[in-house]
Amino acid sequence: MQEKAQISGAVERITYQNAENGYAVIRLKPDSRSMLPYKYAAGRNELITVVGNLPQLSEGEWLKLTGRWGSHPKHGRQFQSELCEKSRPATVEGIKKYLGSSLIKGVGPKMAGRIVDRFGAETLQIIDDDPERLREVLGIGKKRVTQIKKAWIEQRAIKEVMIFLQSHGISTTLAVKIYKKYGDEALNVVKNRPYQLVTDVHGIGFKTADKIAQALGLAHDDPSRIEAGVAYTLNKMANDGHVYMPQEELEPEAEKILEVKGEKITAVISQLESSDFIKRETLQYPPADQKSEKTVVREERAVYLTPMYYSEIGATNRVKALLAHPTSRLAMFKRPFTIPAQSHMKLADQQAEAVKTAVRHKVTILTGGPGTGKTTTLRALLDLLNSRRATYALASPTGRAAKRLAEATGREAKTIHRLLEFKPGEGFSRNKEHPLNVDMVIIDEASMLDLMLANSLLKAIPADTHLLLVGDIDQLPSVGAGDVLADLIASGVTAVVRLQTIFRQAAGSLIIHNAHLINQGRMPETKPNATDFFIFVKDNPDEAATLLVDVVQKRIPQKFGLDGFEDVQVLSPMYNGSLGVRNLNQLLQAALNPPHPRKLERRLSGTLFRVGDKVMQTSNNYDKNVYNGDIGRIVSMNLVDQTAVVSIDGNPVIYDFLEMDELVHAFAISVHKSQGAEYPCVVLPMATQHYMMLQRNLLYTAVTRARKLLILIGTRKAIRIAIRNNDNNNRHTALDLRLKK
Repeated sequence: MQEKAQISGAVERITYQNAENGYAVIRLKPDSRSMLPYKYAAGRNELITVVGNLPQLSEGEWLKLTGRWGSHPKHGRQFQSELCEKSRPATVEGIKKYLGSSLIKGVGPKMAGRIVDRFGAETLQIIDDDPERLREVLGIGKKRVTQIKKAWIEQRAIKEVMIFLQSHGISTTLAVKIYKKYGDEALNVVKNRPYQLVTDVHGIGFKTADKIAQALGLAHDDPSRIEAGVAYTLNKMANDGHVYMPQEELEPEAEKILEVKGEKITAVISQLESSDFIKRETLQYPPADQKSEKTVVREERAVYLTPMYYSEIGATNRVKALLAHPTSRLAMFKRPFTIPAQSHMKLADQQAEAVKTAVRHKVTILTGGPGTGKTTTLRALLDLLNSRRATYALASPTGRAAKRLAEATGREAKTIHRLLEFKPGEGFSRNKEHPLNVDMVIIDEASMLDLMLANSLLKAIPADTHLLLVGDIDQLPSVGAGDVLADLIASGVTAVVRLQTIFRQAAGSLIIHNAHLINQGRMPETKPNATDFFIFVKDNPDEAATLLVDVVQKRIPQKFGLDGFEDVQVLSPMYNGSLGVRNLNQLLQAALNPPHPRKLERRLSGTLFRVGDKVMQTSNNYDKNVYNGDIGRIVSMNLVDQTAVVSIDGNPVIYDFLEMDELVHAFAISVHKSQGAEYPCVVLPMATQHYMMLQRNLLYTAVTRARKLLILIGTRKAIRIAIRNNDNNNRHTALDLRLKK
């Protein structure tokens, strides 16, 4: 092994830096006193390649590095850093690079050059001690001085947090976000309340906070650590769709994460209940009033996060109140009536039944697969309501679904958040005290409705108003916790109409035909003269990935005239693997939006974002009015102001670079994220490497997202596995149980 060596010099160029783990490749200009091997001794100006886990760097910074010399088979001789000490640059050229390397928001290379040309080697000291003098520089006014002062102070404070966090293996990106969240209190929170980071800072999970806490000396079995671990386990459960967790499942799961004895977890669960962080209830299946002598009664001790518990109780009570209320705003439909004839289509008997049921029952569910006439039924219902001057509101859980609903009905449709007049920091303005003033509320894509949103919606519906939920019960359930549509149907308390006839107009579509075959547990059919449904068989996942890119980039545009960027959406069952979302996004970005000298790009949180990229929002951001699953395009970047503009549904949304971790590439997305959307063309890889996620409802959901063209790439074996797997991992919910009581 090479002996340890030391070198020092200025950062000339940052070739690569991973913000998540700190690994970087830089080019260093050595100082005249650096101890260099013979190769570099003759030419002191030759740049040295340095690799290793390094702190966040800016060009021009002065580094003192300890490590070992090594050789890379492709890139040659390089210095492998093990210890890095930073200091400010001392040379005028170094200061220019330092200030102009996006260190300070609002100061780019040109402005940095003007500042250093004016103040020379004293530049950094002047910014420290007398920043008002910056107004001596052409182009810097009072507002810009204030901006630079603020950014400079922030930068110094962030570095303190970074030094502390990086000593515990925490990434630069998270260090900056922690400072942005807590400001001057950042170090205090990190040192004294590390588990608070889990709930407060996007991107920090229990394991990261636990790493900090234990590095600070917190005992392995400290109650605060166990509380945080149990809370993490329950939140993870909610993220997986469960409303509660049986205690006999919660304890071993928490024990596995925390590596402490079960009795200590049991004690902490009781403490969490006393502090009202959780609620516990013994649930009995079936309900006591539905038992017979031969019934086998099953009991489980359900552990709820408190908001989940009150949401389930609240939703139950509101549905019961709607059903029990003696008056109806649509009482005029108790008498015989005629449904207005639609010019383009006569309603089938089942569709007419659905319209009559919706106006005569307080809570109705309309379900059915593609091509069964849900939209036609809905339009007929709206015509009927208009003919009697009844008022209604149309909404869907997502913006994409609301847009589709508006296009399909020709009426205004909103997201549920907009319908309930959500205000950041305040919540929903429409509630029990300020309800919606309409005769009927109609929610489309109701399979996407999670429990907490359903509870908020039900609070805002007056007891004499009707509620119609429209959705396909055979699709994937909501991304959020709960299975509201399925629970309401299973409870038996609501009116349910299931449309089953595939109409002639839809019967010619092989997409719709095969969707129904899949739902029946049968393999999809392919035909020699098919125009909208194809299966390309490839056994090798890497070869399938290459074929998929070629199909999206060349074959679909050439044969079908569809735009590979705008009209095609790749959906994948999983995130990892050759045919997973992550790898496919890298391949498709390179093919559809390759680098270009005129396209700005920036690596943020380990992801390379480029102007023109297709991206998706991954969490609700109420301040920006963008929501989980919204898709857009990066239309511009400003490397000086450190912002990017993303066009979402034609609206420009500005993201600070620090907020870009809310975005992921969307050339390929998961099937779950596609819910509520419809695309001209869907390309779906199906491989046995996706075995854990191959389920019938997932394949069915993916196929029903395609409007004109569906292409499956992979193996028939994987398709067969998915179709046979109809065990949908039922979620832990008790809404149906409570409604049955």
